[in-house]
Amino acid sequence: MRRAPAWAAKLRRYAVTGGLAAVVDLGAFAVLAAWGAAVPIAAVLSFLIANVANYLLSARFAFASRPSWRTYPLFLAAAGIGLCVNVAVTTIAASGMGVPLIAAKIAGIGVAFAVNFTLAYVVVFTRQ
Repeated sequence: MRRAPAWAAKLRRYAVTGGLAAVVDLGAFAVLAAWGAAVPIAAVLSFLIANVANYLLSARFAFASRPSWRTYPLFLAAAGIGLCVNVAVTTIAASGMGVPLIAAKIAGIGVAFAVNFTLAYVVVFTRQ
């Protein structure tokens, strides 16, 4: 039986950490939206809150690395790209396409996940 490539195992573990971060993201977004925050502001703030959880979990669990001040700025920069994707998809879906807010946010999270894993694997945790 062929062994899966190393990146596939990291992707599976990253999906778990990303799923946990998505729960944080979605929960924070729902609270902020319920408090009346504009969609883009709620999307940005919830994404940033989830980013810290995602980094700590991803470093340890997905990439078997020690969280550090050296890699976190790279992770945050990569997440910034994912954030732009997340906010754009969320805003376009909710405002431009009439998709319900939570469904629009789920779409934003899904697209950003693919971008974030690729950048984490190729740029942030390259020595793992």
